[in-house]
Order: sequence, then C-alpha cells, then structure tokens
Amino acid sequence: MLCGLKAEGIATALDTCGLCSRQVIDRLIPFTDLVLYDLKLYDPELHHQLTGQTNQVILDNLRYIQELIRTQAMPVKLWIRTPLIPGATASDQNIASLGRFIAENLDETVSRWELCAFNNLCRDQYLRLNLDWAYAQTPLMTRAELAHWEEIARNSGVRNEIVLATGATRPADLL
Repeated sequence: MLCGLKAEGIATALDTCGLCSRQVIDRLIPFTDLVLYDLKLYDPELHHQLTGQTNQVILDNLRYIQELIRTQAMPVKLWIRTPLIPGATASDQNIASLGRFIAENLDETVSRWELCAFNNLCRDQYLRLNLDWAYAQTPLMTRAELAHWEEIARNSGVRNEIVLATGATRPADLL
C-alpha cells in the first residue's frame, strides 16, 4: 500500500512504536516520507513493568532507522513522540533520559520531539464498554505542567528547536 501511494506522489507516514523486526522496517522505510516514532520510557525495567515488553528492540530499531536515514541519504523525516502520562512517562528523570538518548544517538536526524499531553478523551469509551481504566479519574494537565515537561526536555541536551509540547490542557484552577 505504501508503495502504491508513494508511486502516486502521495506523502506517506509510518506511525510506530518500533516493536517490530528489522525486516519490516526494511520493507517499509523506502516508501516512507515521515516516521512518527513513539518513545515512551527510557528505563527498561519500568518499560517492561508498564507495557509488558522491554524497550531494547524499540531503542535498537530507532537507532537503525536513524542509521538508514543517515547512511542511505533517505529523504525521511523522523519525529519522536512521547506521551506524557501522569505516574508513568511524565517524570523529570524519564524526560531527561529520553532527551539524552535522542541527543547522544540520533543527533541531527530527528526534526521533532513532540511531548504529547495526557488525553482522557477515551474515558467515555471505557465507560460504555464497562471496562476499568486506570486513568479514568486523571485530569488533563495544566499549561504550566506541560511547560514544565517542555523545559525538562529543552534542558536534556537536545536541540531546543526540535522540542514541541502539544495537547489539550485544563485551566490551573480546575480539578
């Protein structure tokens, strides 16, 4: 499908967390204009605890994609996205560690590191399905909280121009 879209001149994007084989990457990357790569947690033990998987393949594949872009002069843009989940990914240590990883391993290849504010819009879907959701009572972040994570990211060693904090926020005076 990507091949056909690319042949028609349609811009393509690969949205992934990177938990796949290198063969999958090799098949898709030649037909990809933009890679949206979710990078949630740097600590491998915490990653395993919260997701059920270690992050070794995810980090290795991210380095691999960077190497493909760099050595094969592929015109692929690479954007990293980190969801800011209270009590999980939204910690000073995690954001600083991810920033150091990006700065030390991905150098000039990453054109955007997007910090995505926690979003609770799926809460109603869980209710309708009669499913429990651990974050059902978690409010949106305030603009100040989102700015805090953005500042941590900017001070982590990455190029400041690639850091972007996005997402809906709540007024500071609302619970």
